[in-house]
Amino acid sequence: MLHQEKKYIESTADRMGIYLSASQINQLTTYLHELWEWNKKINLTGLSSRKQIITELLLDSLICAQYIPDGGRLLDIGSGAGFPAIPLKIKRHDLEVLLIEPKQKRVSFLRHIIRVLRLDNIQVIRGRIEHAPRGLNRNGYQTVTARAVAPLSTVLDWASPWITEDGSIINFQGADFKDTLERSSNVLKRHGLCLARCMPYILPHTSAVRHILIFRRKREMS
Repeated sequence: MLHQEKKYIESTADRMGIYLSASQINQLTTYLHELWEWNKKINLTGLSSRKQIITELLLDSLICAQYIPDGGRLLDIGSGAGFPAIPLKIKRHDLEVLLIEPKQKRVSFLRHIIRVLRLDNIQVIRGRIEHAPRGLNRNGYQTVTARAVAPLSTVLDWASPWITEDGSIINFQGADFKDTLERSSNVLKRHGLCLARCMPYILPHTSAVRHILIFRRKREMS
């Protein structure tokens, strides 16, 4: 099964235009195995098959990797089982990554997987971003990510104070996000943000359209 899963990760990543080294494929396979075992004890994901986890979580998290600046700081809000931050760190060793997660059991899993994968320059904080827990870099982050943690307007409210002047907020949305974006218009205006990029895509072996939304300060787009 292990060999088959590695092949599946490699072939699916190729179809998505994502290059992965043999080492990165090994790390993603280990991540999958640990997540699957821990999920038997604590609620980490509701997906029922390992192939779903590979496509819809592990590789889906990497779609935005090309839009993250080299060597930057990345803050992941409400990390849960580590998506998208852990796959991004596997793909982009140059990033300095901080994950924030309020639930202790999930924090324990995140710290465990970081040790198992021997990832450097990555930390986990137990807490909520809206409470500004200790350990956050007051100089801000070039990238803030959030996946399935809160409504878009709330994510923008939480993330905006923590991005640098040239920083980005990356959010994952489904097929129909226009109403969600409209409901966030006041928050965008209040924080001086705009939608800088909207990237639609379809995951292999699925039919649903998804979108990555990238928000930046308005003055950076002038």
